[in-house]
Amino acid sequence: MQNFSAVGSFLIGYQILLAIALPFYFYYAPPSMSLVLVTVVLLFLNGISIGAGYHRYYAHKTYRPNKIVEAILLFVATMTMQGSALRWAYNHRMHHRFTDKAGDPHSIKKGFWYAHMLWLFEKSKPIDEVVVPDLIQNKLVLFQHKYFQILTFATNILVCGVIGWLLQDFIGAFVLLWWTRVFVMHHFTWFINSLAHTWGAKTFSREQTAVDNYLIALLTFGEGYHNYHHVFSSDYRNGIRWFHYDPSKWLVWVLSKLGLASQLNKISEFTIQKRIIQEDKSILLEQIHNSSLPEKESLEQHVHQLSARIQSRISGISERLHEYYELKRQQKKEMVDSLRMEIKQMKKTLHDDWQAWKSLSRKILSQS
Repeated sequence: MQNFSAVGSFLIGYQILLAIALPFYFYYAPPSMSLVLVTVVLLFLNGISIGAGYHRYYAHKTYRPNKIVEAILLFVATMTMQGSALRWAYNHRMHHRFTDKAGDPHSIKKGFWYAHMLWLFEKSKPIDEVVVPDLIQNKLVLFQHKYFQILTFATNILVCGVIGWLLQDFIGAFVLLWWTRVFVMHHFTWFINSLAHTWGAKTFSREQTAVDNYLIALLTFGEGYHNYHHVFSSDYRNGIRWFHYDPSKWLVWVLSKLGLASQLNKISEFTIQKRIIQEDKSILLEQIHNSSLPEKESLEQHVHQLSARIQSRISGISERLHEYYELKRQQKKEMVDSLRMEIKQMKKTLHDDWQAWKSLSRKILSQS
């Protein structure tokens, strides 16, 4: 590979050494349950620090933590040995800007393993400050970036040293808590670039290679709802439903309730519904066109009419909600109460149309 990087040498070297050392470690000095539990907890905290810190704050600015929370997230993320926040956020913004095209630093178009980890074997390109002007102004980020190599080893030595001392197992802390955790964390993060662009559903954008997959979300600490993220990257959530496994979302929400985070950006349900309708419509029309159904023309007309009606209702509710909040601000109680009842009725009508759309979709997809 051209311009083979020092990072590539490190990645190959530590994984080979770990593969050799682990069997001997488990045979001659198996870890205690306490050490296993601490490793799992630290792995989870690492995942949160990358998801809520590097990704949703530094790369996308979907919310704003206070300085203490930011420092904690940065400290824990530094332990993952995934590069500085500045470099990580820069690469990720370039990935979103040039997804699947030339300029995407880990394009899945170059192959699964390239997107997974081989892209890291190439020498990094200089950071263009135009892409990360906000981070260039962040003194904490610049400090971590300047001294990252020292800090990534120092944070691991500190934490693993303390745990090794408490559990009286320095070898286990080194092999399991440090190197095995880093190995697992690396591959879990890389799954977002590889698996999350390969295997799953494209609910919000069929043009993107990014997919939504619940299983990948479990491995990537909530980052597996990747198709949604690529369409609505400004949302602090990746999993938009309450039952979606997304610990970074839960952390940010809790921090906001404690007054430790603010400016949470959340895409409205109506905007999401509009996007789903647009994607479903193209799929249904394609299915009808390729089918041998006798009522093709009437079905196509029904799809066009119902989708247009739903989008019109969504726009109408959005307009009424804007009026509602403005009247509420002006404390016009009678008008507010009247408008509230109107909006409630509009939402009920939208719900009925939405159910009709789901029924129509099932009918077309089952008969095609």
